[in-house]
Amino acid sequence: MKLLTLNCHSWHEENQHDKIRHLAETIKEKDYDVIALQEVNQSIHAELLYGDIKKDNFGIVLLQELEEIGVADYSLVWSFSHLVYGTYEEGVAILTKHPILAEDSFLVSQSTDNTYWKTRKIVGVQIHYQGVPISFYSCHMGWWIDEDEPFKQQADRLLQQINKDGLAFLMGDFNNSASLSQEGYDYLIGHELHDTYELAEHKDHGTTVEGKITGWNDNKEDLRIDLILANSPINVQSSRVIFNNRNKSVISDHFGVEAKVVIPRASSRESLQ
Repeated sequence: MKLLTLNCHSWHEENQHDKIRHLAETIKEKDYDVIALQEVNQSIHAELLYGDIKKDNFGIVLLQELEEIGVADYSLVWSFSHLVYGTYEEGVAILTKHPILAEDSFLVSQSTDNTYWKTRKIVGVQIHYQGVPISFYSCHMGWWIDEDEPFKQQADRLLQQINKDGLAFLMGDFNNSASLSQEGYDYLIGHELHDTYELAEHKDHGTTVEGKITGWNDNKEDLRIDLILANSPINVQSSRVIFNNRNKSVISDHFGVEAKVVIPRASSRESLQ
């Protein structure tokens, strides 16, 4: 199974349409099974298409680009988190080419006010893959040290909400450096989550942020804050950073992470349940 997570920084990028096309072409080439996206924005005043999704939703535009290059088997699930700059509705999304059995969204922040930029929501789906039900969550979390929205409380809510009846992947921008001990990353790993990067047979340096970006205004280090975590130890063939000018061109202020994982096939009895 091929997975991708990317904080898109959507509609804040120069040459945004060229970068969407590059993302679409990469999806076609790599043939990902599940894609988790964060900062998936749409204009406040754009035309409503269906539900709460509008015409210029980054995910919708990406699907249109995919269709233009002959890829029409992905579906989108998106959920609105909060407003940004008084212009966009920012959300999280999952794209998958597998039939969706169930979908969910829930708040992990204390705030429920979608006009507050620290309000955080998670979106999730469950699919069947080789007869195995698997849950996926696209996560955009807060920071470990935050007086208003401390990460620990958000992580507790996330861990309470995820499906514990089977294999689950938590993918996204966790805003906590994996190199900082006894902070958010260690907190997640200490709660029986497994980092596919650490499990991978083949991997690179893992850096997903270089230098200053929004939310890391004083950063001078290379950070690994975009992660693909699993609730069980699994066979991970590879984990690679992508869209970093070494593995595909940069398209966001975050680099993405792609992982190839091996999902054990269900027994005949399990597949019938």
